[in-house]
Amino acid sequence: MDSPALNTEEYDAVQAAVTAVAPTWAGGQRVTLNALFDRWKGITGEVEEGYSWCAPELSNDIWCRGVLAKIWPMLPARVQEIRRPELDGIDERYRRATIPWPGHAEDDAEWWIWRVPRRLEVEASEQRGEGWPPGWEMMPFPRPDSVEVIS
Repeated sequence: MDSPALNTEEYDAVQAAVTAVAPTWAGGQRVTLNALFDRWKGITGEVEEGYSWCAPELSNDIWCRGVLAKIWPMLPARVQEIRRPELDGIDERYRRATIPWPGHAEDDAEWWIWRVPRRLEVEASEQRGEGWPPGWEMMPFPRPDSVEVIS
């Protein structure tokens, strides 16, 4: 997106917000707003294509969206205005690639946590019965027909 560069005050405010919530990645590398957006876009792409990891791993992978939600109110208004269309677009893609978790409203505070990928990719040798594939069997509800298991 072409937009005017951030001024020093805005840049410092963005860094302060990110640092206050998530100063470093697991490996010690500094977290940035761009990296959070890139990660959210990347995991959304994986979910769209067919998520090939287990349910607990998805919870770990979508951590970046939770951080974005926590830092959003701390970001300068101009940064929010510039980045809002991108965030909304990624969120919409994630919503289309997932289904709501039964019993949770679409407007729950952390809505991204309460969604299940529409496409779960498994190894060809793994069981593909009517239920959840390996790594998803801990789900507290039966696999909906709208969740496709692919190999």
